[in-house]
Amino acid sequence: MTPHANPASLVDGTTETLSAVLPAGTMLHAWLKAAHPGRPAELKVAQGERELACLIAKNAEEFELLTLAVETGGEMLFSYDTATTVISIIYAYAPADVLDTGMTVLYSADANAAPDVPDGYHFRPPFGWMNDPNGFGRFGDKVHLFYQHYPHSLRWNTMHWGHAVSDDLLHWTHLPIFLFPSAELSARADGRGGAFSGTAIPLGEDAPGVRVFFTEQVRDRVPEEQIQLTAVSNDMVTANPPEVILPDRPAGLELTLDFRDPYVVKGPDGRWKMLLGSRDHAGGVILLYETNDPGAAGSWTFVGILHREDRFGMTAAECPCLVPLDGPANDPQTRWALTFGLLTSRDPATGRRNITIATVGRFDGRNFIKEFEQELDFGTDAYAFQAFVDGSGPVGIAWLANWTDVSNKANFPSAMTLPRQVLLRDGALLTPPVAAVERLRQRPVDDIMLRSGETVGLGNGAVEIVIDLAAPGAVFDLELDHPDVELGLRVGQEGLSIIYDIRNGKSPPRYIAAGARPSTLRVFLDVGSIEVFADGGRWTGTKRLPGSGAVRSARLVAPQDNVATARIWQLKL
Repeated sequence: MTPHANPASLVDGTTETLSAVLPAGTMLHAWLKAAHPGRPAELKVAQGERELACLIAKNAEEFELLTLAVETGGEMLFSYDTATTVISIIYAYAPADVLDTGMTVLYSADANAAPDVPDGYHFRPPFGWMNDPNGFGRFGDKVHLFYQHYPHSLRWNTMHWGHAVSDDLLHWTHLPIFLFPSAELSARADGRGGAFSGTAIPLGEDAPGVRVFFTEQVRDRVPEEQIQLTAVSNDMVTANPPEVILPDRPAGLELTLDFRDPYVVKGPDGRWKMLLGSRDHAGGVILLYETNDPGAAGSWTFVGILHREDRFGMTAAECPCLVPLDGPANDPQTRWALTFGLLTSRDPATGRRNITIATVGRFDGRNFIKEFEQELDFGTDAYAFQAFVDGSGPVGIAWLANWTDVSNKANFPSAMTLPRQVLLRDGALLTPPVAAVERLRQRPVDDIMLRSGETVGLGNGAVEIVIDLAAPGAVFDLELDHPDVELGLRVGQEGLSIIYDIRNGKSPPRYIAAGARPSTLRVFLDVGSIEVFADGGRWTGTKRLPGSGAVRSARLVAPQDNVATARIWQLKL
């Protein structure tokens, strides 16, 4: 299903054409909208001289999804009149083996085209906007990543669920869009809501497929803007029509309208548990529901408030996640990690916004007893973290961004973080990258010049830098030359810091792990991001970088003998 010829070749006046060679049995998805009200959009699909279909959309506000099954393989011609028709996306896939072969994007418009990052190694959507990971888990023999998605621009709007699969958590195969907003919301491009964040669980050992849970938001809907829905997919590619399972918030708690992001997990007592984020007039709260239904299809009952966070004022807790850390879920001695974001929170000491909290304690199925708490990421740009138990322990991933930087007036291409382990070690929660990231190392770049204080060119900027210090907390500055920001990494008397300043005349937040005294640091650089893992993930810092430029060079400044070794690897998928 490789596109053939130029998808933007002008043929006859205002008629645009593209061609693609597609095998028999291909399914086409095309999004069209009318260029003007009252004049329908048309996309003609032909095979040789034979016209197969004329796909027609009448909506002039938002793109309509039109589908076509191609029975006979060969070269397909697509043509449309630019005076009447606007196209957002056309992609093709073979339903029989799409989980292995994925989809092929035949066309995307300038407004939603993926950024050109040929050597990038972070997950990015094939087109459009992306935020929270959803339904992250291993189902069958593949890891599935669903995510918040608006396909038609690089700005947040009506929410869908995108979808991809992987065998190793690093190489991803893009699949067709999985969940769609309601018909009412799909017809509008006003960002009034859609299929918000959630999770997925397997249907069962004898029933391949997944059940997904998600929040439907409709702004200004009365009495509830946010309600909880569930849908089933038997083929892991298309979802059946959803059903409402929680039509309203629990009464008597004086909750705001925030009621979202269901995370479903099997509890120690064998029952399915559902966590939801909300807030009251004191702060953020995590709500707990449970069901006796073995398939989690319904009969959900409210248990109570599982956890609350009032330190940052009236902030909404969202994207909760709960996973066992150091033993099986049914062992009373097992500790659990409860993570959640605090939307609109602000740390008064540093100015950082939208903090993500990680709380570790015991969970008996109805109560969570906190033992200790820490920030998940001192850079704050690992938001909406979602994890699942994969084999020997939990693995998680997050949106590599922060709502503070998002503007509805500017495009915002983003990525997911590197996938991370979730470990309990010596009274702290560690989130190092999964072991598979070492396979990204293509060749060594340097193991002498950086340590000696020389400037080292980083080529395309896709590198890993590993620094071993002579003693814990030995001070140094790593200066990174980026075209759009002042950027660096520092270990000093106050702790471990990512130096970040967009040079706009305003004082930036301080991205610091106060008091950290690391011995070893791994620094991953890619177009659009820096990720720092100190002492095996004891301190983790993630920062999204603006623009499309890469870090061009690195220079290490340190007192003599503070740095034992400094190595750089070129990375590539």
